[in-house]
Amino acid sequence: MNDQRQPRTDVVTSYKDAPTRTVTAGGVVYAYRELGPKAGVPVVFLHHLAAVLDNWDPRVVDGIAAEHRVITFDNRGVGASTGSTPKTIQAMAKDAVTFIRAMGLTRVDLLGFSMGGMIAQVIAQDEPELVRKMIIAGTGPAGGEGIENVTLLSHLDTVRGLFTLQDPKQFLFFTRTANGRRAGKEFLARLKERTGNRDKAISLKAYFTQLKAIHQWGLAQPQDLSVIRQPVLVANGDNDRMVPTKNTVDLSNRLPNSELVIYPDAGHGGIFQFHGQFVEKALEFLKR
Repeated sequence: MNDQRQPRTDVVTSYKDAPTRTVTAGGVVYAYRELGPKAGVPVVFLHHLAAVLDNWDPRVVDGIAAEHRVITFDNRGVGASTGSTPKTIQAMAKDAVTFIRAMGLTRVDLLGFSMGGMIAQVIAQDEPELVRKMIIAGTGPAGGEGIENVTLLSHLDTVRGLFTLQDPKQFLFFTRTANGRRAGKEFLARLKERTGNRDKAISLKAYFTQLKAIHQWGLAQPQDLSVIRQPVLVANGDNDRMVPTKNTVDLSNRLPNSELVIYPDAGHGGIFQFHGQFVEKALEFLKR
C-alpha cells in the first residue's frame, strides 16, 4: 500500500471547504474528503448510483460531522478515483474495505444511501468486526422487489430531465407533489454550494457498469440478513420509485437489531428532503 494521505493540520467543519485528498491501495488511487472531529469512530459515507464526492447533501454531511469524523470517497473507477468500475455490489464492497483499511481504520460506522446501502450490507456480512453501526437509506436487500427496474427508471427519467431541462434527480429522488418539487430544487441548489475543487463527473461507462451491478443485485437470491448483528438505522421516503419503499420495510424486518424511519410525502431522497430530522435521528442513533 502506498499511503499518500496528507496530514490534517486543522479541523474542517464544512463539506464545501473540505479538501480533496488521495490514498493509494491495491493499485488504485482513491479520492476522498474528511471533516469533523479527529477522535472517535469515523462515519464512512457510501455513494449512490452515478454519485461522486459532490453529490452528498452538505446539510447531511455537515450535520453528522458536527459530532463525528466523516469520510466520503469515490469508489474505484468513479469520479477522481482511478481504476475500472466494479461489475458487482460485492466487488464494490471489497474496494470500500480496501479504502477503509488504507485510511488506517479498524472500526467504522457506515452511512450508505441507495447503492451505498447495498454495499454496506455486504461489508457488514463480510467484515463484521470492521463495522460498529450502520445507517442505510433508500435501499433494499438482494432480490428486493422492483430493484431490477432501476435501469429502466433511470433511463426514462434521464430523458425526462433532458426534455424538461431539469436534473433527473428531481424525478428520481423526489415526489411530484408541491413539497417534493420544492425539496428537490433546494437539494440540487445545495449540491452547487461548493464552487472550487469540484470532483470529476462519473463517466458513462462507469455509470452503465453500476446500473448492471444494481440490476444483478435486484435479481439475486435473498440473503440471510439475520447474520448482521450490528445496530442498523433504516430510512426512506414513503413513496420511493427507484427502490420501492416496501424493500426498506422488508430490510428492517429481516435485520435483527434495526430501527425504521419512513418520511411522509417523500421519495428516494427522503433523507435529503428531511435532512434536519434525519441528522437529528442519525446523531441520536450513533450516540447510543
